[in-house]
Amino acid sequence: MASIEFYKYQGTGNDFVVVDNRSQKLYRNDKSIAQKLCDRKFGVGSDGLILIEDHEEYDFEMIFFNPDGSQSMCGNGSRCAVKFAQFLGIIGNQTTFLSTDGVHEASIDGDIVRLSMQDVAQGKINTFPEHFTINTGSPHYVIFASNIKDKNVKEEGASIRYSEEFAVDGINVNFVEKQSENKISVRTYERGVEDETLSCGTGVTACAIAHVLHGGASPVQIETLGGQLSVEFELEKSSAKRVWLTGPAKNVFKGEIEL
Repeated sequence: MASIEFYKYQGTGNDFVVVDNRSQKLYRNDKSIAQKLCDRKFGVGSDGLILIEDHEEYDFEMIFFNPDGSQSMCGNGSRCAVKFAQFLGIIGNQTTFLSTDGVHEASIDGDIVRLSMQDVAQGKINTFPEHFTINTGSPHYVIFASNIKDKNVKEEGASIRYSEEFAVDGINVNFVEKQSENKISVRTYERGVEDETLSCGTGVTACAIAHVLHGGASPVQIETLGGQLSVEFELEKSSAKRVWLTGPAKNVFKGEIEL
């Protein structure tokens, strides 16, 4: 059995196992590794696995796995990856790196990481009478509601995620409550985790865009179960441009596990 060193990071309660894989000790296409490490009963336990690897053109590459082994973009995970890369000495306070959905920039101020997200083109923003579907690097279903603190997010989220329309590819489901023109509360059911998480970076980004399309204003402060995040962007012809996600990213502990 091989033993690997890992770090546990969290961004507003969204927690990740993070591994320095520049030596290529872990095979990046082996989804079973993520399934083992993310298991909260038999592994370390987390909302995802992040591998940091070298890249010829950028400061580093981030490979992200959901607990089921599927790959996607992860906003909170990206902020944690940036903070970990700084810890490793790969970067200083500024970086340009590659993730699943393309190139991102980020800046660090203490525990706060400001991350550029991909522009969200008009074709990735779909408005329906009672909800939005928005792809911010990962697909999101956004629905506005009242008293979201009382919702059974796992049950209601799963009913949408596993509905006939979304069952095959899956979709993340976000419940949004408007607090003011610049503030919303969000709870998210994440595909791949198949449960509610304390926070979702691509999710709050989708919710912020929906909020502005719903009459709100950027920047948007977002309250999640895991803490506060901020999303700012410019709306141009129904496309979201120059999108930034800002929030904390913190190291929790270091460990070693046999695979």
